[in-house]
Amino acid sequence: MKFSKLAEYYEKLEATSKRLELIDILSKLFKESNADEIGKICYLLQGRVAPFFEPIELGMAENMVAVAVARAFNKEKADVIKVYRKLGNMGKAAEELSNNSQLTTNKPQLSVSEVFGELLKISRFSGEGTVEKKVSALCDLLKKLDPISAKHVANIPLGTLRLGIGAPTVLDSLSLAKHKDKTLRPVLEDAYNKTSDLGFVAQTFFKKGIDVVRKTEIIVGNPVRPALAERLPSAEEAIKRLGKEFAGEPKFDGFRVQVHLSGSSVKLFSRNLENTTLAFPDIVEGAKKEIKAKSVILEGEAIAFNPETHEFLPFQETSKRRRKYKVDEMAKKLPLVLFAFDILYLNGKDITEKPYKERRKLLESVVSKAGNIIRIAEEKKLKSAKEITDFFNEAISEGLEGLMLKKLDSPYIAGGRGFHWVKFKRSQAGQLTDSVDCVLLGVYSGKGKRTEFGVGGLLVGVYDNKKDEFVSISRIGTGLTDDEFRKISEISKHIRAEHKPARVNSDITPSFWTEPKVVLEIQADEITRSPIHTAGRDKEGLGYALRFPRLVKFRENDKQAEDATTVFEVVKLYSLQFSHYKK
Repeated sequence: MKFSKLAEYYEKLEATSKRLELIDILSKLFKESNADEIGKICYLLQGRVAPFFEPIELGMAENMVAVAVARAFNKEKADVIKVYRKLGNMGKAAEELSNNSQLTTNKPQLSVSEVFGELLKISRFSGEGTVEKKVSALCDLLKKLDPISAKHVANIPLGTLRLGIGAPTVLDSLSLAKHKDKTLRPVLEDAYNKTSDLGFVAQTFFKKGIDVVRKTEIIVGNPVRPALAERLPSAEEAIKRLGKEFAGEPKFDGFRVQVHLSGSSVKLFSRNLENTTLAFPDIVEGAKKEIKAKSVILEGEAIAFNPETHEFLPFQETSKRRRKYKVDEMAKKLPLVLFAFDILYLNGKDITEKPYKERRKLLESVVSKAGNIIRIAEEKKLKSAKEITDFFNEAISEGLEGLMLKKLDSPYIAGGRGFHWVKFKRSQAGQLTDSVDCVLLGVYSGKGKRTEFGVGGLLVGVYDNKKDEFVSISRIGTGLTDDEFRKISEISKHIRAEHKPARVNSDITPSFWTEPKVVLEIQADEITRSPIHTAGRDKEGLGYALRFPRLVKFRENDKQAEDATTVFEVVKLYSLQFSHYKK
């Protein structure tokens, strides 16, 4: 496929905000693609040249791209910046300058694979002279492209493609393109959850068929999409869901870490599939010394911990370890302990289908009991509401969030959310004391004192996983500190959208929209019904809203937007809260 054809599809995708139309457009694109390029197209649709977990970035800031655009179209950098500021998008600036140049005719028709190869080459430049090499290579590529193609290629290094496509939409489209309906989506999604690699799944599907996709296995070194938990507010509700006996573990307020060990090689991945190996050298060394296996994938929660006092430090302290500079210095100042709670793979075998109680025994067999850095999370077998409450109060007294309750016979469901795992936090007499993970959808401009921040309030939403969209649930204008307003202002600069993103469903319009990427933990007094918010809106036009919301913390490095609280969870919390009112 010629890249110019792919660019035409980019334009169609940008022009719609309706999911069914997105699926239809993508399925037509995939039908026109061949099996050798389908994977590359999937990466390019994500604005990438590799899956998200690969530390392969084009590494070009606005200044570098502006220089490349200027050289490509015989302009000064100042000219590019002027057009960029006028249009608000570097790609649009490249398109306009390309149209106005004398170089728009007789250009070679580069293929998708050729453009992909050039972008991959840019990402691999390193060492002395890297900046010049990247700028020159991008300049040379832009010269060979038509204006529309130049627009989208210029946006890729900056991560400013605005296509509004989530993985579920791509998976539906792949099934529709090859199978003429969406019924193969669950099989494709299972493979994606095991590999976290959309391009790999697409290429396997198109080249080898669905039967091979069904046999997709976990690979050490490729992060597995983490299993997710449901929420229940009472011990009685938990017993109804989990059975006569179940496991209880402390719920740590730290970083979820997936450890991949093969021989002496260790890789670490965050909850949102980011490779964090370089950020946590202490955990890497601990894994090498304290995990006894040839190959293993295990999960745990990393938290700042004082081994002398057995004190768990608050998340605000743990979060200081999320850095790219002075890593070793901070590791000594604020050491982490990884409390392992599950194992997915052991010595060449995927063990996610084994029941939790068997996986727990295997976990205990490979993690050293004398470990200082890798420790096994405490576990208790529980049978009654009183036992849950006692263990819960013990965890709270130690400064932890609550409990994770697990079915003893449940498999590990990669990327899945269900009542095999349950979060248990405090809930009292109709109040919503559990927090809600919301996605930033938009920003209101500041007035008065907040003028200096450029932010006066936020529009936030939750995730509707059935429709693969984000729906509004609250406006937040109070409860933020000056530093938090400043942080929102800085974050929003990088994710500001020119119009409402395709995956956002909101009747409320903020001062400006943001791409749904940043997760914020929000505390509220209760959930109410609302005619203005779209979360869980029914036939009568009533949705759900948060009453008296306030920001608890930022989770932009910890969770993907699709891991935020779902509409289903909101409805469940509302109904359980309502049952308290009845009492």
